[in-house]
Amino acid sequence: MSNRVLIGTRKGTFIAEKSNGRWTARLAGHEGVGVNFVARDPNTGTLWAALGHGHWGPKLSRSTDDGATWQDAAKVTLPEGAKHLVPPFPGETAEGEEPAAAKLEDATVQKLWVMAFGQPGRIYIGTIPGALFVSDDGGESFELNRGLWDHESRGGNLFEGKGTGFTHWFGTPASEGGNFAPGIHSILIDPRDHDHVYIAISTAGVLETRDGGKTWRPRNKGMLMDYLPDPAAEWGHDPHAIELCAADPDHIWQQNHCGVFYTSNGGEQWKKVSKPEQGVHFGFPVVADEQDGRTAWLVPGKADSQRTTVDGSLFVARTEDGGETWKELREGLPQEGAYDVVYRHAFANTGDHLAFGSTTGNLYLSEDRGDSWQTVSNNLPPIYSVRWG
Repeated sequence: MSNRVLIGTRKGTFIAEKSNGRWTARLAGHEGVGVNFVARDPNTGTLWAALGHGHWGPKLSRSTDDGATWQDAAKVTLPEGAKHLVPPFPGETAEGEEPAAAKLEDATVQKLWVMAFGQPGRIYIGTIPGALFVSDDGGESFELNRGLWDHESRGGNLFEGKGTGFTHWFGTPASEGGNFAPGIHSILIDPRDHDHVYIAISTAGVLETRDGGKTWRPRNKGMLMDYLPDPAAEWGHDPHAIELCAADPDHIWQQNHCGVFYTSNGGEQWKKVSKPEQGVHFGFPVVADEQDGRTAWLVPGKADSQRTTVDGSLFVARTEDGGETWKELREGLPQEGAYDVVYRHAFANTGDHLAFGSTTGNLYLSEDRGDSWQTVSNNLPPIYSVRWG
């Protein structure tokens, strides 16, 4: 649906629609509440919102009447006895100079971060602290995916003991309460086979299942990280977002903390395709063309502690040749005094239409594949999520 944009913000759910040739945004629910992600289930038309309520904590909300009314949905909770290994902060030591050990702690859901929709009735939710929940009854109930939760990379089965005592899953500061824990922010479902799923974790890497979540394997070969002694290590990567081409799902794009990566063979081998001299390196979101796997768009930013635009000007970068070259798309976007930060879920495309929103409440939209842009709003709350729907 190319005439409606669903927007999750720090203070509510908004919908932008086109009428009489003009795009406008309106409040559609959850006034004053943080909305981490909002999307429409393509199988049923139901709208779903993942809320980060400051008082009540993470909640799931849904609407069956196109956003006119919203109801609380099934509670998403970890089963009794769920524990996780909490790694030390970088540089944290025990007695003497020995690195501190991971601590075994009770685990609770800190944030509902992303949703994805598979075959009719199946809904996935990615959370902090790195728990994947699955519903096979259209969202009436959700169950923890134990194949991933008990994965050896995060310490094994901690319901029945201390596991290995070591985890490769490190943290992200994106939780609601400021805790440092791993988070699942990307869930990609292969349209050819709904039991074939990719997830991305900050901070661990990319994993793949081909049996509906019973078993998982890493898909990090070719990815590089500049903050560890071994940049090509199997674990420890910080993907910010991954997206696949719907018509050619073996083509997957990744915006990583350490650059832009691309694979044309389903994650068997990644290739770094950053162009730092153009500012195409750091950022959070990425979107892939629905038909052409070699085409993708980014909203580049300045790395890490600065986390702002490149040189105070806002642009979208597009490649049409698998990242060999990038074109800077600036028409209609502010080129002076712009310091927008665009989060990983706040960029989306459908057909030739693209839209993205920033933490400064700006919503921009293109109807010509990014060649030109128009401003829909400058006055929304900080934007967390943008999806067509």
